[in-house]
Amino acid sequence: MAAYTCSAADLNSLLGNTTNAAAAAEFICQRFDAISNKFIDTTYAIDNTYLLFSAYLVFSMQLGFAMLCAGSVRAKNTMNIMLTNVLDAATGGIFFYIFGFALAFGTPSNGFIGKQFFGLNKFPSPSFDYGYFLYQWAFAIAAAGITSGSIAERTQFVAYLIYSSFLTGLVYPIVAHWFWSSDGWGSPARAENLLFGSGVIDFAGSGVVHLVGAVAGFWGAIIEGPRIGRFNHSGKPVPMRGHSGTLVVLGTFLLWFGWYGFNPGSFLNILKTYGDSGSYYGQWSAIGRTAVTTTLAGCSAALTTLFGKRIQTGHWTVTDVCNGLLGGFAAITAGCAFVDPWAAIICGFVAAWVLIGCNILAEKIKYDDPLEAAQLHGGCGIWGIIFTALFAKKQYVNEIYPGLPDRPYGLLMGGGGKLLAAHVMQILSIIAWVSVTMGLVFFILHKLNLLRTPPEEEIAGLDLTSHGGLAYEYHEEAQKPEFGAA
Repeated sequence: MAAYTCSAADLNSLLGNTTNAAAAAEFICQRFDAISNKFIDTTYAIDNTYLLFSAYLVFSMQLGFAMLCAGSVRAKNTMNIMLTNVLDAATGGIFFYIFGFALAFGTPSNGFIGKQFFGLNKFPSPSFDYGYFLYQWAFAIAAAGITSGSIAERTQFVAYLIYSSFLTGLVYPIVAHWFWSSDGWGSPARAENLLFGSGVIDFAGSGVVHLVGAVAGFWGAIIEGPRIGRFNHSGKPVPMRGHSGTLVVLGTFLLWFGWYGFNPGSFLNILKTYGDSGSYYGQWSAIGRTAVTTTLAGCSAALTTLFGKRIQTGHWTVTDVCNGLLGGFAAITAGCAFVDPWAAIICGFVAAWVLIGCNILAEKIKYDDPLEAAQLHGGCGIWGIIFTALFAKKQYVNEIYPGLPDRPYGLLMGGGGKLLAAHVMQILSIIAWVSVTMGLVFFILHKLNLLRTPPEEEIAGLDLTSHGGLAYEYHEEAQKPEFGAA
């Protein structure tokens, strides 16, 4: 694709009848075209480097999930939950390669499901090839990682393999197609027939990633029931705290770092083309704004959770603050590129109270989620979708989705209620689709006795019963004083 072209004939007419005018015009055009092609090559190199680096950041979130999960469960289940995080990435890689990428981004297609690029037999375009696949795979396994936290400490290992393959190979990709593919029925990038005239603005996946993973985990946890001892005989909750606040904090900071690939990286390129002429403009300011709104939403949620939990429990609890921080990130993910920094602070503030409220409700209905994953990613994800429909700014919407001057934007910003209607439709469709598909998967696993571990194995710990030993070995000799010590 050439941004500019040089015509030797036009240049020759400008040079007139001077000596060797034709040869000079030809030489100048050759040099101009060479320089123009170099510029285009450099543009592709910059954009693909940016996309690949963003993919690496999102993939680093798997390590964050692993550490967060490990610290949030009891020591006897540490090896189990870390292994499931490894296999989410591994099984997700194979199934997203064979099926998922095609079902999500196999365009041209219909509004429901993609139908090209199975096994990466080809790519959407020269600029979206292997790097684009890698970036989208990192998103798919993030959804699977959310689900694994909800069903931790009482799930058979084979169930993890089955649900993770199904989620990354079929369930998540179809939702991604709906809202992120240019053919999807809810996509804001459709050429025509936009949903409610706007499409769904879910920029980095409060719905596509977080709500999908949360709903899947919710049904898994509901069908298999709470952990043994989580609620006493009278139905009152019994605290089952994770064994390592250190790992929780480490995982939180790794996730925070990775979120800068998750949200700003969703622009996919840093130098954008526009118009029939193929001209270029930089969108690094919008990318920087997205990183700032992401940061402020998380910070706001963390501080709100700190004081909110202090009022509720009388303690300053680091694990609660970490979950609040992540709730703010999950909420801002949908609208991170479309709101001003002050709105991001509001987003995080409300997200913290949504998480606190969801946790209170979970205890009342005797729902057990060791990582608060359904509450955090589901509750805060839904709030983030609604927040975007309320606060999306007209200027930013038109910058990122040009070509439709009357496109609806945030209700509270004067843009009417059409965007909110589209977002309510997104929430309902995701909940319905994931409930039917993943609910059925978990139900079948339950009926086949492949979902929940036997009570004696759960009590002993999954590390010992399923993985051949504990993550932390206790060496009695190490506790004795050295020979000759006083």
